[in-house]
Amino acid sequence: MDASIRSICTQVRRDIINMTADAGCGHPGGSLSIVEALVALYFEKMNIDPKNPKMENRDRFVLSKGHAAPALYAVLGERGFFSTEEFKRFRQLGSILQGHPDMKRCPGIDASTGSLGQGISIATGMALGAKKAKKDLQVYTMIGDGESQEGMVWEACMAAAHYKLDNLTILFDHNGLQIDGSNDEVMSLGDMAAKFTAFGLDVVEVPVGNDYDQVLAALQKPHTPGKPKLIHLHTVKGKGVSYMENNVDWHGKAPNEEQRQQALKELEAQ
Repeated sequence: MDASIRSICTQVRRDIINMTADAGCGHPGGSLSIVEALVALYFEKMNIDPKNPKMENRDRFVLSKGHAAPALYAVLGERGFFSTEEFKRFRQLGSILQGHPDMKRCPGIDASTGSLGQGISIATGMALGAKKAKKDLQVYTMIGDGESQEGMVWEACMAAAHYKLDNLTILFDHNGLQIDGSNDEVMSLGDMAAKFTAFGLDVVEVPVGNDYDQVLAALQKPHTPGKPKLIHLHTVKGKGVSYMENNVDWHGKAPNEEQRQQALKELEAQ
């Protein structure tokens, strides 16, 4: 990872901390775990134009784990889709940056999400529609591990494989924690790579899902013809902030002012 990309990732993490601290609410933990993946998508991989967010043949991205909106907003703002001044209005009445992504309000949002399991279903439909219309574009979606306890996730995977959607890439954020505890405590997921493979997906393992170079290499790996790709990101919830890392308490809680300053100090040191 070169210095400029490292700087972007650090700034995105600062934005996440500041947004949630200013609002007094939000989901910092699961936002911090997906920073490298979103930066790789929006700064290197996807065909997009911040000056023309509705460009017809743009690549699409759907944040299925919609509560991690601070990460997506931070990346969109830093990429130039809207002014970063908007971050100060996160979760405020009338803001374009609501608690979950809203495609009618916010430039760069391709689907309104929040109800877990629906985002991957929407992305599968987008990819199928693009195939039928013979459009040369790629569709990406980010799903969570807690979310993958939802039946809709598996129905979408089954449909994606059936329709041979090799224009669809699913990023699986496997940080091991969800709002009520660890995945194993709430509903054990078992061998997810084996399950996704059995459903007909081409699984690419990323052992360190917060290593930018590993994530980008997985995104750049060509699709197996006729198969949707799933990138299995082994991530750390709360990555980059010591007191948030692997701590389920920070799933849906904002830092207070003292905690904000500690987090920003740690990020600056990095």
